[in-house]
Amino acid sequence: MAKANVKTRYVCRNCGAVAAQWAGQCSECGEWNTLEEQIQAPSSSSLRGSQRVGAQYAGDSGIKRLSEVPRDEETRFATGIGEFDRVLGGGLVAGGVILLGGDPGIGKSTLLLEAVARVAGRHGALYVTGEESLRQVGMRAERLGVQDEGLKLLAETRVEAIIELAGRERPEVLVVDSIQTIHSDALGSAPGGVAQVRESAAQLVQFAKRTGTVLFLVGHVTKEGQLAGPRVLEHMVDTVLYFESDSGSRYRLLRAVKNRFGAANELGVFAMLDTGLKEVKNPSAIFLSRHEKPVAGSAILVTREGTRPLLLELQALVAESPLSNPRRLALGLDGNRLGMLLAVLQRHAGLSTYGEDVFVNVVGGVRINETACDLPALLAVSSSLRDRAIPQDWVIFGEVGLAGEIRPVPNGEDRLSEAARHGFTHALVPKKNVPAKGHMPKGLKVIGVERLDQALDVMREAEG
Repeated sequence: MAKANVKTRYVCRNCGAVAAQWAGQCSECGEWNTLEEQIQAPSSSSLRGSQRVGAQYAGDSGIKRLSEVPRDEETRFATGIGEFDRVLGGGLVAGGVILLGGDPGIGKSTLLLEAVARVAGRHGALYVTGEESLRQVGMRAERLGVQDEGLKLLAETRVEAIIELAGRERPEVLVVDSIQTIHSDALGSAPGGVAQVRESAAQLVQFAKRTGTVLFLVGHVTKEGQLAGPRVLEHMVDTVLYFESDSGSRYRLLRAVKNRFGAANELGVFAMLDTGLKEVKNPSAIFLSRHEKPVAGSAILVTREGTRPLLLELQALVAESPLSNPRRLALGLDGNRLGMLLAVLQRHAGLSTYGEDVFVNVVGGVRINETACDLPALLAVSSSLRDRAIPQDWVIFGEVGLAGEIRPVPNGEDRLSEAARHGFTHALVPKKNVPAKGHMPKGLKVIGVERLDQALDVMREAEG
């Protein structure tokens, strides 16, 4: 009789699709060997977390006109870590849910422990650990020099118990480290599975929205660098943050890929020290390599991450290829776009790299997701190809079109102001990004160009 009440189904751990029977390939996402068995006993009291969340608001508020919706701004409070607050959009918002992902050992728990310890004295915080013992958390706090100002700890993996205890304590900030270790009694599958992650997260999100608690969820990442668990997890939360770092580097980049309360793609920079994470308030200074003398193949560009202009060094190396099919390798920017830009360089500037290997790298491990790096990338390739160095006091940015035109990029004046602040004296930019008279940054000569061949001519004159 007991067996008759047990339902078995198979859930894809990659996309969350449900199948009645096991198959080697998921019919929805096409991935192989991702279907996992899930045993669930039917329960009339067990509803899906997302249904409960929807029912809560439907029953409380009903339908309203747009003009009747309150326009009050969100109440924020800062964590006291400037780079963290920048990425969050200015601080923490009551009822906000933040998902933090990153590689093992990169510093997720360290950052959150430091942050919640700072706000615990003013707002009250509860740190729930499902991976470590309370003694391990205490040892980390001692190493980081974290003071006991009201921060409370809990070692628990059952989501119902977490919500019950948090309801009694009423903290303003709740950290769950990590969501992959949490499970619900409503499901019979093991922790970390698609169904468990989705159900546990849904119950925690419902609790945060109902009580106005700021909720942090720590998530694992897969070998491809994506957050483990169902993709719906990223849709359920308000903010998704990724902690990134190059192998062996002591610098950590905190990037917002989704933020309902601030700018997406905002970037925060930290340095990992023996005493914990330290803010890097002037990241342009650490990403610039000040060579003793000009080096061929090096160009300085101004990119923009969220609301922050950032100076980076882009290096290119062009060398004769021993292969019949020369290599094109780009680190920190889109490799397909590099191939397209090299074709534009050959067609509209007469510089061919058909028989050459071309390697392009953004120094510091930062990935550029905008087209402002087009012009500096081509000028760096040209510099390496001709073995003529770009002057060190020049900064470059601009988009290059297939017709060889130089297109403007957003926030040109902010980029130029950042370059002038760091002592650069010349800027080569799209003509439409040249500031009007009276808005020119002091000490910076701005040269505007409309075509790629014009930019190369200007740079040849500057190289002497």
